[in-house]
Amino acid sequence: MLKGFFHVPKAVNEPVKSYAPNSPEKAKVLEAYRQMWQSKIDVPLYIGSEEIRTGNTKNMTAPHDHKHIVGTYHLAEKLHIEKAIANALEAKTEWANMAWEQRAAIFLKAAELIAGPYRARINAATMIAQSKNIHQAEIDASCELIDFLRFNVEFMTQIYGDQPKSNSDMWNRLEYRPLEGFVYAITPFNFTAIAGNLPASAAMMGNVVIWKPSDSQIFSAKIIIDVFKEAGVPDGVINVVFGDALMITDTVLASRDFAGIHFTGSTHVFKDIWAKIGTNIHHYKTYPRIVGETGGKDFIIAHPSANPKQVATGIVRGAFEFQGQKCSAASRSYVPRSLWPAIKEQLITEVKSMKMGSPEDFSNFITAVIHEGSFDKLVSFIDQAKKDADAEIIVGGNYDKSVGYFIEPTIIVTTNPHYTTMETELFGPVMTIFVYEDAKWEETLELVDTTSEYALTGAVFSQDRYAIEQATTKLQNAAGNFYINDKPTGAVVGMQPFGGARASGTNDKAGSALNLLRWASPRTIKETFITPEDYRYAFLGE
Repeated sequence: MLKGFFHVPKAVNEPVKSYAPNSPEKAKVLEAYRQMWQSKIDVPLYIGSEEIRTGNTKNMTAPHDHKHIVGTYHLAEKLHIEKAIANALEAKTEWANMAWEQRAAIFLKAAELIAGPYRARINAATMIAQSKNIHQAEIDASCELIDFLRFNVEFMTQIYGDQPKSNSDMWNRLEYRPLEGFVYAITPFNFTAIAGNLPASAAMMGNVVIWKPSDSQIFSAKIIIDVFKEAGVPDGVINVVFGDALMITDTVLASRDFAGIHFTGSTHVFKDIWAKIGTNIHHYKTYPRIVGETGGKDFIIAHPSANPKQVATGIVRGAFEFQGQKCSAASRSYVPRSLWPAIKEQLITEVKSMKMGSPEDFSNFITAVIHEGSFDKLVSFIDQAKKDADAEIIVGGNYDKSVGYFIEPTIIVTTNPHYTTMETELFGPVMTIFVYEDAKWEETLELVDTTSEYALTGAVFSQDRYAIEQATTKLQNAAGNFYINDKPTGAVVGMQPFGGARASGTNDKAGSALNLLRWASPRTIKETFITPEDYRYAFLGE
């Protein structure tokens, strides 16, 4: 598994297409959208070489038109999960022994398929399944997934090329083996790219995978499966299952061959999984790798020296792109009183200018939240804010689920820095702002750092370099991805490796070599050329 004489293509970030009016890419994605809207696809379980249809199915619908069925997917029983594990382990030896450059070629081909013939389809599927507007679908399902696949190949070659020193009398080398067993990948609804990367990154390093996508993302996950198959991922390497999450997880974690989990989802679920792994620890062949990115209560803090227009734009984009359903979405902001009038005016003007509706209409900036459960939770907080004396909704606050799960971008201003929506993860288009006194900058930094159990993303806006340095130092544990004079969203693979700590995860930085190293188990090999034939050292004398 050494770098050898191969030169892997240098990874470059995939350019984002504009989808401007009358552009060919707009026409293509709309054609794909309309075809898929009427498709009524049937998604089986993918176990080994089999496509298994259990007959126990659930419907897939679009959040922006929840009465419209776009397809069905089949639910697994425990025997199917056990079969998936067996198939993965059966495929393991041949896959692990495959030359690394052959594995790399498969995923580089997958990247090119997404960049070319699958681009319109994967974007359209993401628009339908997750109600992303075309820009959000493009930067996620196409560009970020392409970047993950390409850059991970480059990171893999860097890892394999990292070798220890050797002397003339010995040769030392590191062999980067896959984990002994299989990896369990649990992926979220909000990013098609994450759904592709979590199983692919582990598989690229020679591991076999059981992949459970979110029920709310299966429609677009099907395109990823099609791409992987066409790219040449062998049967049994990535097995895809759907169904009762608790049953699937319990069955996987009960296996002696469970070797690791690659997870993105809620903090509560991740903690429960970690606890179950701990309970089963004496049963496993090896200590499982636990890699997870979980919740966030991501912040923006503005210094009195900040540019009000930049702060307002950062809040609007950071909080309301993809309806606030990004892991990195801003949901709490701290604004100095001196800047508040100008920021408030721009926030209200910009939010009122946003159109909301189906992603098929490219003039819509806002579409629907993912499902009824999310809608109802968000509405309960909005309604409570309308009643509370220490909260005021300055824009938005309306909602309607008769056709789709639509919630207006909503900004709450509170006089209580510990108001519930300043502390509770909501995962929707709700931003809460606390206006602080300019002289209390340092106190407010302390407030930002101590308010939340999470530490995923955060941003500071300031034109004062001393204040920037102060915030960067004070908030070093408050965000794994920290942004200066920019919104706290939009991490790019190869540029801003992503992940946070505290209750936001294990901070293993997707989009970097750090993450891939978690899916390798190095073996050190020392070969001595002239082997000693007498135990005696010089200090013993004759």
